[in-house]
Amino acid sequence: MFNDIILPVLILTGIGLAAGIMLALASKFMSVPVNEKLEQVRGCLPGVNCGVCGYAGCDQYAKAIVEDGAKTNRCVPGGDETSRKISEVLGVAYQDVEEKVAFVACKGYCDVTSDKMDYQGIQTCRAASQLFGGETSCGYGCLGYGDCAQACPSHAIDVVNGVAVVRPEKCIGCSICVKVCPKSLISVYPLTKPIHVSCRNKDKGAKTRKVCTNGCIACRKCVSVCPTEAVKVEDNLAYIDPEKCISCGKCMEVCPVHVIDHFHPTCESR
Repeated sequence: MFNDIILPVLILTGIGLAAGIMLALASKFMSVPVNEKLEQVRGCLPGVNCGVCGYAGCDQYAKAIVEDGAKTNRCVPGGDETSRKISEVLGVAYQDVEEKVAFVACKGYCDVTSDKMDYQGIQTCRAASQLFGGETSCGYGCLGYGDCAQACPSHAIDVVNGVAVVRPEKCIGCSICVKVCPKSLISVYPLTKPIHVSCRNKDKGAKTRKVCTNGCIACRKCVSVCPTEAVKVEDNLAYIDPEKCISCGKCMEVCPVHVIDHFHPTCESR
């Protein structure tokens, strides 16, 4: 009886001990060398994994910096502080980050537009947009369910009067909100280029006015006053080229529907 109990215990103990020794030897002789520089650079990155740097995530960007010599200033969410830390780790010259902020191109608030139906489905922009483009009368406008706000890692977006609004002082420029908006209303621009058209309606002016009194009517007054030819009208909608724009504000002054906005980049350097 005693042997029937002790012998299996001893066998299992021996197997466990042998397995432990084998694992210890394997971890020693088969381990992959750790690149300390890579680990340090990865530790500098914020871990948002947004891909705005051009890589799939923070791990891939860190690897590109250490192994391929990628620029240290491509992490917009991390800003200048992250770029400075990476530069110190690698012992290279600091590179300034072009800070960016998200902007929602819509002013179709509840009091200037209307609903074309009573939507009772899933309360998300993605779901609502699949049913005849959503319930709002403007087929191009914000649906107001806040998919972007839910996705924002810095809580920089609020839904105000039926339209998503970005708080520049909180925005880290990660572009995650851009990816989740089913209407493609959100873009990310440099903080130094704060003037943009708050509309995406491509219908003719008369039709636009019927669904939203804040919509662009393609009158071209903004085009005529722009000193750098940064404004153009295509498909019945005004666009501002941020590369040409000098933020003089003349287009804002002449816009009859006040659809050209200045998003007031008040946030300090990150």
